[in-house]
Amino acid sequence: EDVKLMADMGLQAFRFSISWTRLIPNGRGPINPKGLLFYKNLIKELRGHGIEPHVTLYHYDLPQSLEDEYGGWINRKIIEDFTAFADVCFREFGDDVKLWTTINEATIFAIASYGEGVAPPGHCSPNKFINCSTGNSSTEPYLAGHNMLLAHASASKLYKLKYKRMQRGSIGLSIFAFGLSPYTNSKDDEIATQRAKAFLFGWMLKPLVFGDYPDEMKRTLGSRLPVFSEEESEQVKGSSDFVGIIHYTTFYVTNRASASIFPIMNQGFFKDMGVYMISAGNSSFLLWEATPWGLEGVLEHLKQSYNNPPIYILENGKPMKHDSMLQDIPRVEYIQGYIGAVLNAIKNGSDTRGYFVWSMIDVYELLSGYTTSFGMYYVNFSDPGRKRSPKLSASWYSGFLNGTIDVVSQDSTQLQSNFSASSSL
Repeated sequence: EDVKLMADMGLQAFRFSISWTRLIPNGRGPINPKGLLFYKNLIKELRGHGIEPHVTLYHYDLPQSLEDEYGGWINRKIIEDFTAFADVCFREFGDDVKLWTTINEATIFAIASYGEGVAPPGHCSPNKFINCSTGNSSTEPYLAGHNMLLAHASASKLYKLKYKRMQRGSIGLSIFAFGLSPYTNSKDDEIATQRAKAFLFGWMLKPLVFGDYPDEMKRTLGSRLPVFSEEESEQVKGSSDFVGIIHYTTFYVTNRASASIFPIMNQGFFKDMGVYMISAGNSSFLLWEATPWGLEGVLEHLKQSYNNPPIYILENGKPMKHDSMLQDIPRVEYIQGYIGAVLNAIKNGSDTRGYFVWSMIDVYELLSGYTTSFGMYYVNFSDPGRKRSPKLSASWYSGFLNGTIDVVSQDSTQLQSNFSASSSL
C-alpha cells in the first residue's frame, strides 16, 4: 500500500535501510528467511512500480551480539563482519539495487554515539548530563569513525571486485552536513568556519577523496587521531562512487569558546573543533527554520574542495509536532526552498544527482520519538491499521514531480489556494 502511495505521488526513487539483525539476527551466520523475503518483496514491489531502490546498509542498528562480543564500531573486528553482511546484501539484492550507501551519516553517528552519548550505543565520558556506563569522548568518536571508513572501503572493494561488473551499481558513504557560515566578516570567524568544515566535512571526505585526514585535525588531536597505513589510505581513497549528504539546518560559526550543538555537553569532538555554533534560524535544534542557502553552500564547498563528487542528498525535511495539521505549509515552504537551492547549485556546476525528502510517512524519530514527525503522509499511530492521510506537502510534492508546480515561481501565498483538500487533524 505504501509503495502504491509512492507511485501515485510520482516518486522516481525510494531510500530505505536494511536492518542487519532482521537479515542476520546474530550479526554473522544464518540468514533469517523471513527477513530476506521481506526485503526481496519490497524491492520487487518498488521495481514493479518503476521506483529505483536506494539502499542504506547501516543506520544505527548494530546486532547486539557484536556489541557484546567486542564493542562494535570501536573494534577493528567490525570491518570483517560488516563486509560479510554487505556481501550478503549485494548477493541477494544487487541485481535489482543499483545505489548502495554503506553507512548513514557516518560523521554524526560517530559523534552522537561515541562522544555525546545520545545515540546507540550511548558511549561518552562521565558527565553530569548523560549517564554513560562506558566510553571516552576524546578518543572513541575518532576510533569509530576510522573503523567506519575502513569498513566502507572494505565493502566497496568487495563490491567492485565481485559484483560491479555484472550488477553495474554504485556505492557511497553518507555524512551529516550542516550548513556553515561565518558569524561576522572578521578573519577570526572565517578561519573558525574553515576549521569547522575541516572537522565536520573533511574528517570523512578528505580520506575518501585524498587518502588522509585534514591537517587541522592532525594538529589538534595528535595521537588521539588514528593513522591510516599506506595500504589503508590507498583503499579508502576513491572508495566512494558518490557522497551521500544528510542536511537539515545551518549554523553561523564564530571563534569563541566551544559549545556543543547538543545542549548537554561541551567535551569531545565539539570541544576539539574549538568553535561556537549559532543557529541560523530562530528555532531550536530540532525545530529549525528553512535556511536553503546553507545547503547551497555545502554543495559549493564539496564542489570546490573535494573534486566535485557525485552527490545524492539522502535526507532533507522539516519536523513539526505530530498531531498538528495536515495543512503543513511550513514544511512545503521548507522543501520548496531547498529544492530551489539544489537547482541553483546544479546550475553552478555541482554534480548533484538526486534529492530525497525525509520522510515519506511519519516514523519513529531517533531523537524525538513520536512527538515530532517529518512525514508527507500523516500516520495515526493509535489506529491498529496505522491509517495514512496525505498532508499538503504530499500534494505539493506530487505536483512538483509531475510538472504542474514550478518550484522557482511558487511562493508561500499560493500554497493554500492551490490545495484546499487538506484539513486540520
